[in-house]
Amino acid sequence: MRDLALAPPAVSPLTGGLADSVFETADREPTRPVLARRADPASAVWEEVTAIELRDQVVDTAKGLIAAGIAPGHRVAIMARTRYEWTVLCYALWAVGAEVVPIYPTSSRDQVEWILRDSGCVAVVVEDEQGVMTVGSVCASLPALGHVWQLDSGALEELAARGQDVPITTVDSMRRIVLPDSTAVIAYTSGTTGHAMGCALSHRNLAVTCDTLLAGWGHTAAPRGEQGSVLAFLPFSHVYGLMIQGLCVRGGLLMGHQADPGGEALSAALRSFRPTYFYAVPSVFEKIYKNFLRTAQQGGHGGLFERAAQTARDFAAALERQRLGRGRGPGFDLRLQHALYERTVYRRLRAALGGRVQRATSGGSPLSRDLSLFYEGIGIYVHDGYGLTETAGGVTMQPLGREKSGTVGQALPGMEIRVAEDGEILVRGPSVFQGYVGDEAATRAALRGGWLATGDLGRLDSEGYLTITGRKKDIIITSSGKSVAPAALEQRLRMHPLIHQAVVVGDNRPCVGALITLDPEFLAHWRAALALQGEMREAREENALREEVARAVAAANSAVSPSESIRVFRVLPEPFDVSNGLLTPSMKLRRDEIVRHCAGEIDAMYASRRRPGRPSTPEEAAYGDDPDSVFR
Repeated sequence: MRDLALAPPAVSPLTGGLADSVFETADREPTRPVLARRADPASAVWEEVTAIELRDQVVDTAKGLIAAGIAPGHRVAIMARTRYEWTVLCYALWAVGAEVVPIYPTSSRDQVEWILRDSGCVAVVVEDEQGVMTVGSVCASLPALGHVWQLDSGALEELAARGQDVPITTVDSMRRIVLPDSTAVIAYTSGTTGHAMGCALSHRNLAVTCDTLLAGWGHTAAPRGEQGSVLAFLPFSHVYGLMIQGLCVRGGLLMGHQADPGGEALSAALRSFRPTYFYAVPSVFEKIYKNFLRTAQQGGHGGLFERAAQTARDFAAALERQRLGRGRGPGFDLRLQHALYERTVYRRLRAALGGRVQRATSGGSPLSRDLSLFYEGIGIYVHDGYGLTETAGGVTMQPLGREKSGTVGQALPGMEIRVAEDGEILVRGPSVFQGYVGDEAATRAALRGGWLATGDLGRLDSEGYLTITGRKKDIIITSSGKSVAPAALEQRLRMHPLIHQAVVVGDNRPCVGALITLDPEFLAHWRAALALQGEMREAREENALREEVARAVAAANSAVSPSESIRVFRVLPEPFDVSNGLLTPSMKLRRDEIVRHCAGEIDAMYASRRRPGRPSTPEEAAYGDDPDSVFR
């Protein structure tokens, strides 16, 4: 095994629960803005909420919870999008010693029933009538469930009115008996196979990750002398979102809430809120890049953008060599070219994120090196980190001044990383979870002598930088016995602007194949730009699209050996989505379900490759692909 143990944490030990930070900030800086909200989600006007206003609303809500019978150790689910009330409820529940059970609002009836029953929730807070109907349809099988509160019907106001007669000293007394090792959250894993499992995370688990990141990286959230600000739009139902919430509340950053994470709604919120720090998952960074490219092409500046993007990557790569002691940095010509694009391109791109973002964080899955270099080159360094639900989100981060794109950085202070002989990443440290709720066997299997077996594959270089190479359970073994990790191929495919999603397949097949979905917005733009007229237009368009996708496959194949390369592919008419059960709520691929769902397409893809006497296109001759019809 390879071992890496870094310095112990340089943060003060936690003495109470997570809710204490709300009260401590209110006592220390009562007028400090800590949250921002809008009366109308479409409004560009944000109303700031001070520390003392947040504290008072948390207290009022906590009093209502006490009046409703919520007691220490009770579990209460929150099933809502990322909104202001989520944060108030979360800290109110922690103030009375209750345990928060986040549920994705997009969860199916069966998923909701399983989580509420498995966790033994005594109450659930939903967002709207749809949530009420979903919970109502499963109530008969949940004898412990005593309350269903609806945010859109004034749940917070209802609780505040209910708790008017509860003394504030009761809230204080309950808050002060919450210990660092008390359970704060039961976070259910995405459940890519079988039922989701509830990860028990303590107040200490969550706090130590936040405090370590704040101690080492908090000053990068804003220019010196300014208050940092973050627009929260990823779901708090995921540990990544919970970690961001904790960072903001514990670190005194101004946090705005954006319930709709899609397209124009998010873009408008970023422009009006103007955060100083941006966080997202790789698919969001990929989408933003593709939007930049599409907008440039629609304005007739596609060539300019592509040259500027390449200059950005070259400039960032030169800076990286310099900071790692492997080169002199950008030369005069490159600096001059970069300065030109700064005036004409890069500052306009930064304006799309509000104009004040200088650094960002990517999590959930690895960010490609090319994309990381692009963002650094336009003036927004993206810290790619690594964490799991079972580690409260934090395992690694990029060391300041020694960032290395293409890796997820080094172990956080206090965390230890090992890479087992089979390539599996093992971690140990204060953020590792308490165990799986009600499943001692699964807990013992995951925690081996204090080390958490992550299920992820990776490698450590000589300087302790970790690179994620895939998931153990995702490894494909072809009929010839070749083992292929699909993540890198899929990542490279998604870098093509036309490709939205990619799933590499090939278990017990003669070669590696890929299922591909197309980006609908970029596809419409591509078709408009192609502008074919006359007879056989659809056939010629199909041929052109087939060739374009084949080029994307060839580009992805250039990074792997011939035996690992994609030899067949199929473009599917519909994307993998949460609604069709092919994505988890945290936007991860349900690979086993995709293979079952697309079994017919996969069989046809391989069968057509073996069809005798079939003429080959130039692309097939070069790459061994059988694209079939991309319009099927």
